[in-house]
Amino acid sequence: MCRSCNSIVGAGQTECTVCGTPVTSSSEYHKNPRAVAPDRETLRFARAVLDRPYKFTITLLVVNLFIFLLMWQSSGLTSSALWEFPLPVLLAYGAKLNYYIQTDHQWWRFVTPMFVHVNLPHLLVNMYSLWIVGPYVEKLYGSAKFVVFWVVTGVAGVVASYLTVRPGLAGNSIGRFLFKLADVPSAGASGALFGLVGVLFVFGIKFRHELPEGFKRAFGTGMLPIIMINLFIGYLGRGFIDNAAHLGGLVSGAALALVVDYRRPGEKSGIAVTWRILQIAAIALVAVSFLKTAQHLGDPMPGSLMAQAPQPTEPQNPAYLHYAKAMNDAQETFVVAMQDKNTSNIDAAVQNLEAAPHLDQKADELRDKLKALLLQAKKSQATAAASPPPDTRKTSQADQLTQQFFKWRQEYNQWLKTEARNISGLNELIETESPK
Repeated sequence: MCRSCNSIVGAGQTECTVCGTPVTSSSEYHKNPRAVAPDRETLRFARAVLDRPYKFTITLLVVNLFIFLLMWQSSGLTSSALWEFPLPVLLAYGAKLNYYIQTDHQWWRFVTPMFVHVNLPHLLVNMYSLWIVGPYVEKLYGSAKFVVFWVVTGVAGVVASYLTVRPGLAGNSIGRFLFKLADVPSAGASGALFGLVGVLFVFGIKFRHELPEGFKRAFGTGMLPIIMINLFIGYLGRGFIDNAAHLGGLVSGAALALVVDYRRPGEKSGIAVTWRILQIAAIALVAVSFLKTAQHLGDPMPGSLMAQAPQPTEPQNPAYLHYAKAMNDAQETFVVAMQDKNTSNIDAAVQNLEAAPHLDQKADELRDKLKALLLQAKKSQATAAASPPPDTRKTSQADQLTQQFFKWRQEYNQWLKTEARNISGLNELIETESPK
């Protein structure tokens, strides 16, 4: 702890990154206090800013922890759930899934993911980051602006994640850093946290001429190592880290800091009515979003994800389960064919589809469409193998085929929620797989 401004000083640091006070023993300080005294202006600025409250940072920590505990309870309070929440629980509590947003118009899934975490380590890492970064932003800009920053950058991160589900653009390691091969659940506060980092980065650059030396080193270009390290980690973890959400939050936070002023030392704590209204609106948006989430807790999962959920121990309709397994296996085969250029399982998947039992006319129609997509994927990959790279026409065809698959999947999931529910035993299956 810095003796001058009470900021946290990391292990191994030789001076406080905020006020510049050298880290020395108390005996050295008493022997030569002038040698270790920080710049007076830096000290005045640091004390004026760091003495401000940061109550909404603590509120966000409590809210995130509370939602995590609710998710753990819905998962049965098992130790294994702490390391990975079941897929139905993540979706029930508001994780982002493009299918729900596009098909069911569940707009609130642009908001709720910033409060949902996939496991305990995910929560601890994000909450530790919030505890380190959040107070600085709230102290500098005030609680009203801080709340608006958190919600706006968090939503921006989810929107970026939503827009980058583009399998056709994720064909190499660079593409997979930003774009996603499939529509999978996404959750976490990382987008909003990157937004706060973006705010501090631009803050340090924008106000560099009036900031004391210590604050110049702590913010602005001093944030670059943190940004670059996290982006490098994101590149290493591409495929399971949502880098698009991180970048969306970072860019939106930087953009907000460009146009928003901060509370200078000595300014009154009163805030503009506009910011108070925006703060209330942001809190109301979060509250309404979770209310809508609670109203849809029993929604069935998309068919492409149902295979990943626990199956009932005593199936009520073996014919449906046979059909669903063939359809789910075929979908996985299609994704592997488009992602890994591996078509070796397509023939077997087609045979399984042909052997799937008849349920109704719509089920047969959906099965035939999926079979046609598999055969087109096989033909597309065979053509691609014979074409010298780069083949932009081939990429366009793959994109079109993938889009056709997504449209088919929306139609299939709509059938699961409507006509399929009339099939004996299907209601019981869906209720078992959907958390209450």
